[in-house]
Amino acid sequence: MQELAWLFDPLFLSIKVVLCQGLLLAIFGLALAYFLAFSSSKFRAVAEMIVTFPLIFPPIATGFLLLYLLGKNGIIGKALNLEIVFSFKALVLAAFIASLPLFVKPVASALSSLSKSLSEAAYSLGKNKFQTAILVLFPSIAKSVAAAFILALSRGLGEVGITLILGGNIIGKTDTISLAIYNAVYDGRSDQALALSLVLVVLSFILFFIINLLEKSRI
Repeated sequence: MQELAWLFDPLFLSIKVVLCQGLLLAIFGLALAYFLAFSSSKFRAVAEMIVTFPLIFPPIATGFLLLYLLGKNGIIGKALNLEIVFSFKALVLAAFIASLPLFVKPVASALSSLSKSLSEAAYSLGKNKFQTAILVLFPSIAKSVAAAFILALSRGLGEVGITLILGGNIIGKTDTISLAIYNAVYDGRSDQALALSLVLVVLSFILFFIINLLEKSRI
């Protein structure tokens, strides 16, 4: 088992990151999607810009900006005495931010397409906005949410740029499976890089298969 630490350690670390990323998406991602779908606030445009930012901005540059903001000497990091950079928290944050637009945008679009009569019926039965969202709206687009969720997890699993800068690529601590491939190639360990890549290919095919099933079940 020790001989395969180069394979299992990054794999298990990536799985833990993805699980935490999924939890953040389920909480903050759904809340942001609901806000973008129904809010008429002047802050909606700002929220949409923040959500879309990782999709259009280079990951390396995004990672540097986060490092500049959240590092010990960063604007936010210094003010709040944060210890995020070069830690497991940094890996989760990187995966979450990278995947956020792939989850929030489709879910917000699906929510916007729902008939207003669903909300009105729930309100008439005494449900508040939170209850209506959790019990009526999100269940109505459950397949869209699931497909977006799996796609977002896939993006987090393959994240390199933001993770490299924010997590520091510390061997045995912050080297996810994607960074382990990068390190193996850089060190000339082609056989290990190939094995790690094949693991990612298998995981990606499993996630793609699930998304494909969800798409077919909508027809």
